[in-house]
Amino acid sequence: MEVAVEDLMEMVFPGVASICYSSENMDLDYWSLFAGCDDGFHGDYGMACDKEHVGAMAPAPFAGYYDITGTPPILDWSWNITPSSSTTIGSPVQDAVQQAVGEAEVATAGGADDRGLRLVHLLMAAAESLSGTVKSHELARVILARLRQLVAVADGAAASRTVVDRLAANFTEALQGILDGGSWRGVDHHRPGDMLEAFRLLQDLSPYVKFGHFTANQAILEAVNGERRIHIVDYDIMEGLQWAGLMQAMVSRNDGIPPPRLRITAVVGGSGGRRSPVTALETGRRLSAFAASLGLQFSFGQCRLGEEEQFRLAAVKVTKGEAVVLNCVLHPPHLPHRPAASVGSFLAGAATLRARVVTLVEEEKEGEGSGDGDMGFVGRFTEELRRYSAMLDSLEAGFPMEEKARGLVERLIIGPRIAGAVGRAYRQREEGALLEKEVHGWGERMAAAGFGRVRLSVFNLCQARLLLGLFNDGYRVEEVDPNKLVLCWKSCRLFSASVWSVPAEQPPPSSCSADCGLLWV
Repeated sequence: MEVAVEDLMEMVFPGVASICYSSENMDLDYWSLFAGCDDGFHGDYGMACDKEHVGAMAPAPFAGYYDITGTPPILDWSWNITPSSSTTIGSPVQDAVQQAVGEAEVATAGGADDRGLRLVHLLMAAAESLSGTVKSHELARVILARLRQLVAVADGAAASRTVVDRLAANFTEALQGILDGGSWRGVDHHRPGDMLEAFRLLQDLSPYVKFGHFTANQAILEAVNGERRIHIVDYDIMEGLQWAGLMQAMVSRNDGIPPPRLRITAVVGGSGGRRSPVTALETGRRLSAFAASLGLQFSFGQCRLGEEEQFRLAAVKVTKGEAVVLNCVLHPPHLPHRPAASVGSFLAGAATLRARVVTLVEEEKEGEGSGDGDMGFVGRFTEELRRYSAMLDSLEAGFPMEEKARGLVERLIIGPRIAGAVGRAYRQREEGALLEKEVHGWGERMAAAGFGRVRLSVFNLCQARLLLGLFNDGYRVEEVDPNKLVLCWKSCRLFSASVWSVPAEQPPPSSCSADCGLLWV
């Protein structure tokens, strides 16, 4: 009996089944993306919902705004292959690999469900062979060669290429990169405009970027309400897309008060695809032109990172009377991964700068808060497999017929992110490098360091819900703390946005640049 794709996904990734819905393509040009002006969010500052929407959608008690009950189910991702297994001849893993490879010979004779299950088993076996008690790189090469053959068969029948097929292709290349000494060959040469086009498509296909931007912007607007001078220090400005929407909101007030003067300082320098001073200057010029078109007083500056990508407080010039905001958007699909010590140095400087508020957007990890500080490579590999299966599933569910658009996003954005995540997990296991703590996110570290939780408004909660209403029904938002919203695809948590106030006690200025790495990681 043929098993539907959504049933296969439920067997392989419980709770992350593929369900396709029809949706109209949002034809957004560059500036509507830049300003976020076509999303239908109007009201106070142009960002929050109308009060009529709030009254209709939200009950009076704050805690009861979202009817989110229960918790995501505990998922069994072992497939009888555990991180403690050995890859020696005759071991359970070796037997499983031999069986899986043998069955793969007839994979194309079965349906997509059989092939998908075999692909997942082979991926797990390859990860185990790279990190078991007795590692076998040769065994890993054999498994990856078989995986590439199976993926190639799926590529030849594009009409039947499933989420699991595309997931396996990306993770196979990521594991192959480990075997090849860290090189990754997944992205071929592309035109200069392809990356921007991929980002535009990501905006169309998902709420991943706008969720964090809108939540952070609304919190900033509320925190600096009534201020005449606002200074935002942005840890990773990239193209500056977040701030055009904020500017538009500032000039949309209907109370007769002139909009405030806005200054943005972009953190530049370092490695890993961060804006260079030259490209950041171009971003600043583009933002300045947009602000001028709105009649908003605006200025742009830069702050260079120091050695080892440490944030330098002395490079940020704060004028008397400015309300300072720190904005830290970490690791959405279109941004590279940032070193933990660099992120920590930036957040640690908030108290010294006397920031009015700190906005944080970060990835959510399923293992956070579990107390298990050593998942091992296979455990982390499994976590990333589940996470990216949800992301690919969500993209396909929103636009099932847009194969070319999805392919560009997966090739230029999702694929490199998968390779980076798998590579970091392997290096952490092999080298003992503290690349990024996997158990506790930055929000938990901020709370432990004395940062206060800034309660999100009903407007902000309503806005997040309305945003997800523009996309597929599989998206949902969880209010896990008074100051934190989490974007989910079905049962899988993907990204969170939280708002913080600085600790009551201000640390000595000299301690941030020298000790923040040790303090935060």
